Amino acid sequence: MSKTNNKPKHPATWIPTAYFAMGLPFVAIAQASVLMFKSFEISDSLIAFWTSLIMLPWTLKPLWSPILEMFKTKKHFVVATQLVTGFTFALVALALPLDSFFTYSIALLAVIAVSGATHDIAADGVYLSVLSGKEQAKYIGWQGASYNIAKILTAGAFVYLAGILEERFGVLHAWMAVMLTYSIIMISLALYHIKMLPSGGNASSEVASLNEGFKTLWDVIKTFFQKKHIGWFIAFIILYRFTEGFAIKIAPLFFKATIEDGGLGLSTSQIGLIYGVFGSAAFVLGSILAGYYISARGLKKSLFTLVCIFNVQFIIYALLAVYRPESIFLIGSAVVVEYFVYGFGFVGLMLFMMQQVAPGKYKMAHYAFATGIMNLGIMMPGMLSGFMSDWLGYKLFFICILVVIIPSLLAAKFVPFVHSEESEADENKV
Repeated sequence: MSKTNNKPKHPATWIPTAYFAMGLPFVAIAQASVLMFKSFEISDSLIAFWTSLIMLPWTLKPLWSPILEMFKTKKHFVVATQLVTGFTFALVALALPLDSFFTYSIALLAVIAVSGATHDIAADGVYLSVLSGKEQAKYIGWQGASYNIAKILTAGAFVYLAGILEERFGVLHAWMAVMLTYSIIMISLALYHIKMLPSGGNASSEVASLNEGFKTLWDVIKTFFQKKHIGWFIAFIILYRFTEGFAIKIAPLFFKATIEDGGLGLSTSQIGLIYGVFGSAAFVLGSILAGYYISARGLKKSLFTLVCIFNVQFIIYALLAVYRPESIFLIGSAVVVEYFVYGFGFVGLMLFMMQQVAPGKYKMAHYAFATGIMNLGIMMPGMLSGFMSDWLGYKLFFICILVVIIPSLLAAKFVPFVHSEESEADENKV
C-alpha cells in the first residue's frame, strides 16, 4: 500500500473510483442517514442537527492536511481511510439493534466523517499533483460526475433497496443491510486502489517532525489568508452552496412526509427510485456537459451562468412544496431537471477552487482549506434547517430559502479572477 508505482495510470482508471469513494461517506451521512433515522422515527430537528454537526470534519480538515505531507504517500492515506470507512460502516450496522442506537450510530458516523475528510485531502492531492491544469479542466466533469454518482447511488439506489427491504424484513434489517453494503463497497475500492491509484508524490522532505508540521500548518494558514482577494473568495465559496445547505437535509424529509404534514407522501423505495434511476442519468449528463462547456468558454465567462443554473433546483423544490403534485411522473420529471442543473452547476465551484484558490506553494492544503470552507457553508444552514422547517412548515421553508439565492448570484457576478486559466506544465506527474 505504501509502495510507489512509477508507471503512469490513465486518469480514467482512478478518477471515477477515487471520487466515488469520496462521495459515498459524505452522502451517506448528509442524506441517506437522514432517511434512515426518519424510518426509525427520530424527530426532524434532531436528525438535521446531529447529521449536520458530525460533518464538521469536512470543514476542519485543513488543520491536519499539512501533517499528511509528513508520512507515506497520498495514495497511502487514500487507501487507509477507505478501509477505516468501510469497517466503520459495518460497525454502524451492528449498532442499529442496540437500545441507544442513535447515540452509537452518530458517534460511529462521526468517525466516518473524520476518515472521509482525511480521504478527501489525500485524493484531491493526487488529482492536483498528477494532472496538469489542462487535464484538471478536462476531467473536472468526470470528477464531479463520479462524486455525484456516489450521491445518486448512496441516496438513491441504496435507499430504494432499503425501502424494498423495509417492507419485507422491517426497518432494522433493511438499514443494517444498506450499511453493510456501504462497508463492502468502500473496502472493495480500497483493494482496487492499492493497484490502480497513482502515488501522488512521496512524503515531503520539508516536514520531518511534529513541530515542523505545526510550523508548516501556521505557514499554510498565513499564506492562505494572504492570497489576493481571499475575502471575496471565501464569501463566494460559502454562498455558492449556502442555499443547498438548507435544502439538503429537508428535501428527503419533505419527500417522505405525509400529505397531511405538508410533504409529498412518498415511500422510502419511491424516493430511492426517483433519485437513483431518473436523477442519476440527468446528473451525470449535466456534470459531463458542464466540463466541456467550461473547457470551451473558460471558467470566467461561464461562472455566472453556472451559478444561475445551479440555483434552479431550489425553485423546483419551492414549486413542489407549493403544488405538492401526486403524480409520480411529475415528481420524477422535477427531480430529473433538478439533478441536471445541480450537476451542471456543481463543477463550476470545484474548478474555481482549483484554479483560483489552490495555486501556490501549498496547493493541496489550500484546496483542502477551500473545500473545508465550502462544507462550512453547507453545515451551518443544515444545522438550522430542521428547526426552521418545524417552525415554518415545508411550504414556507422552501419559499423562504429562495432569498438566499440572491447573495450567491451577486458574489458570482463580481468575484475576481487572479490566475490565468491556461494550462501549466505539470512537474509532479507520477
